[in-house]
Amino acid sequence: MLSRCQMRSMCVQRGLDLEGLPVRSVDFTRGTDNITVRQGDTAILRCYVEDRSSKVAWLNRSGIIFAGEDKWSLDPRVELEKRNPLEYSLRIQKVDVYDEGSYTCSVQTQHHPKTAQVYLIVQVPPKISTISSDITVNEGSNVTLVCMANGRPEPVITWRHLTPTGREFEGEEEYLEILGITREQSGKYECKAANEVASADVKQVRVTVNYPPTITESKSNEAATGRQALLRCEASAVPTPDFEWYRDDTRINSANGLEIKSTGSQSLLMVANVTEEHYGNYTCVAANKLGVTNASLYLYRPGTGRVDNGSMSLAVPLWLLAASLLCLLSKC
Repeated sequence: MLSRCQMRSMCVQRGLDLEGLPVRSVDFTRGTDNITVRQGDTAILRCYVEDRSSKVAWLNRSGIIFAGEDKWSLDPRVELEKRNPLEYSLRIQKVDVYDEGSYTCSVQTQHHPKTAQVYLIVQVPPKISTISSDITVNEGSNVTLVCMANGRPEPVITWRHLTPTGREFEGEEEYLEILGITREQSGKYECKAANEVASADVKQVRVTVNYPPTITESKSNEAATGRQALLRCEASAVPTPDFEWYRDDTRINSANGLEIKSTGSQSLLMVANVTEEHYGNYTCVAANKLGVTNASLYLYRPGTGRVDNGSMSLAVPLWLLAASLLCLLSKC
């Protein structure tokens, strides 16, 4: 770092009188110009002289950048911009936030010294720095999602639930709180950080809501003896439910002409060759780690006039439901 005496000596050798440069004085009649530049772009700070004999310099809070044609700064991004003999502008390439601040163009003419100040404002596009990881919670829990972003000006953060309605949450900003979350509130949540500098930065977090099974469809059927028959049971649940089938209090296995096929949220009981013993009431049980539910279905003879499409069966013994849940959870 050069001392003031060393700087003065160098300036005298280069024909520049530092004492004649009012470095810290300001021409208050002109005021300070503001220049706004986006991070990474090039900033040009304009300054003009009255005649070619003027002595000029560019300075900032750190010291002298240029004295006349001589560059004092070690920053390779900084150059003079001289499109005509009377222009003495400063060009800063790949501007960053540490370049922000006040710059002074000091001009000493034959008549009087004057200065022009320019304040460089550096804007930064929004960038999400932190967002919650994907989470899984039980229905009824309280959920807090976090999204933090950097940028200049400070980005505005908004949340949106990515559903067909695309509900936006107003005024939530960095933290989105969902009290008593429901299964309808599961899915992806989008965090958007925006300012006027550039396109918004967008990231997503997935919220999975666990809930106990609910039978959504249980279809009874009719079939003549000697024919095939199919009983269908569907349940909504997260995690995906496991299924069991019962005839009265006896659990059904895939054997003796009966076959159970369960895929995802649906379970099918198939009878390859219906006999008189197959007619009657069946129970479909769906369970996951949060609960168990059941529905009654019927296989009946043609022409009996039965049109029941299945109904929830609350008459199933509690011990049977408990045993079913225990068996399903232990994968017996």
